[in-house]
Amino acid sequence: MNRLVAVAAAAAVVVGGMVVAPLAIADQSAPASSKAKEYTPPPIEWGACENPRLVQAGAQCGFVVVPLDYAKPNGEKIKLAVSRVTHKGPDDQAQGPMLVNPGGPGGSGLIYAIFGDFVPNGAGDDYDWVGFDPRGVGSSQPSLSCDPDFDGYNRPFYVPITPGIERAWLNRSKNYAKDCKRAGGKLLEHLTTIEVAKDMDSIRKALGSEQINYYGFSYGTYLGQVYGTMFPERMRRVIFDGVVDPTRVWYKSNIDQDIAFDANIKVYFDWVAKYDSVFHLGTTGHQVEQLFYKEQAKLLRKPAAGKIGPDEWTDIFLQAGYYVYGWVDVATAFSKWVHDRDVQPLIDLYGSPPFNDNGHAIYLGVICTDAKWVTDYDRYRLDNWITHIKAPFETWGNAWFNGPCLFWPAKSHKPLNVDGSKVKDALLISETHDAATPFSGALEVRKRFPNSVLIEGVNGTTHAGSLSGVECTDSKIAEYLKTGALPERQAGNHSDVQCDPVPAPVPEGASATAAEKRSASASSADLRAELAASVPR
Repeated sequence: MNRLVAVAAAAAVVVGGMVVAPLAIADQSAPASSKAKEYTPPPIEWGACENPRLVQAGAQCGFVVVPLDYAKPNGEKIKLAVSRVTHKGPDDQAQGPMLVNPGGPGGSGLIYAIFGDFVPNGAGDDYDWVGFDPRGVGSSQPSLSCDPDFDGYNRPFYVPITPGIERAWLNRSKNYAKDCKRAGGKLLEHLTTIEVAKDMDSIRKALGSEQINYYGFSYGTYLGQVYGTMFPERMRRVIFDGVVDPTRVWYKSNIDQDIAFDANIKVYFDWVAKYDSVFHLGTTGHQVEQLFYKEQAKLLRKPAAGKIGPDEWTDIFLQAGYYVYGWVDVATAFSKWVHDRDVQPLIDLYGSPPFNDNGHAIYLGVICTDAKWVTDYDRYRLDNWITHIKAPFETWGNAWFNGPCLFWPAKSHKPLNVDGSKVKDALLISETHDAATPFSGALEVRKRFPNSVLIEGVNGTTHAGSLSGVECTDSKIAEYLKTGALPERQAGNHSDVQCDPVPAPVPEGASATAAEKRSASASSADLRAELAASVPR
């Protein structure tokens, strides 16, 4: 997995392209005896960015200083990296800050300051688009890394078909948790979504705004749900895309994902078979699926170029279960490997050293502590074998991705009971067969946010794919951002608006129907695809 990398130097740190002084260990300005529980951060000292895309967009970069522990607002501080592209329209039409979180947890959000450019009809122009790296992520200080090579090459086979493989993964999981304790220290006790929601309110305060607008993808929808429960009066326009079910965080949601990804990879194999004239991998989805597992077995015996083994093979194909954006690239690499034994396209898709585990480390820091995780390995083994029998594609890969939670050195908490009844309005977006955040989660959040409206991308498999050129969906986003108007909410437990999904691509050399030619153009699809690999499962 690729990760956005925080670059540190001995005397300075590059944050979102901005060179700043190192983080002080503690705030010495306030007396230790202070009983105040409210915290107001100092104003942001905005500076220039170095990231070329942020520079081109005229973005500013800086930090928001927040407490490590909000119960001790005068104690140790950490810094959140933030970026901003200010509104382009007249000041008297400005609609305030729009905070964006890309998901993860563990995804860097700095680049999302440019996201307003992807909203059709200039409907994003009146907002100040604010990207941020949550605590511990990317360019925020400190930034957590436990073992950069944990997700690198030459790992044991995901499926523990022998006791030796199982012991190896348990040892890797235990050692990674120990490495995170050593690297993270006190930070590990303060990575819950509740604390990140408090950080968002500190960002609001630092921006000098009474309210924020919010656009959350994937895990970012859960962050928005928690923020809306804690600070409903602070939420203005709200968009959740790829909606997390708050009743299933996080152990149950991972089991849900395993089953959904297995279904989606079959949809993908059907698509590959549809274009057998291009890829020559089978004329039915079943044939393509059999070939996938046949090649995986060969790679178990002998990894390609000593790098691409069965785990890397699975991880490469996993992105096809998330999004349609990379379908052609994955199928092309599959074809070149099968027919030419050309491994380079596979390596290009997986990535090469140096690896960076920041996204994975923070993912675990949140997932393992937000809610109780199973720590009885006998139950963990049984749950995953039962699921694997039904859904072999991703189950054990996902199990070991989360494996360090079995040994996590920070305590878990009780998740917040999400209640969006006081949030004025919200726009929810989900595709019917989204595997990362199954559609049932969107329906649950629709109930809990009674002033919300849900758009369904009917029969689509793309996760969090709004502003990808689907006019039906994107026009409603634009109208909501421009005027605050939402489609009418319908009675019943179902979506309120049905739209086409993000369209599957048509590979070069294949004929396309008129519907298939409607692809994402001048949209966020390229950005979302580019950043997809930087966001953990």
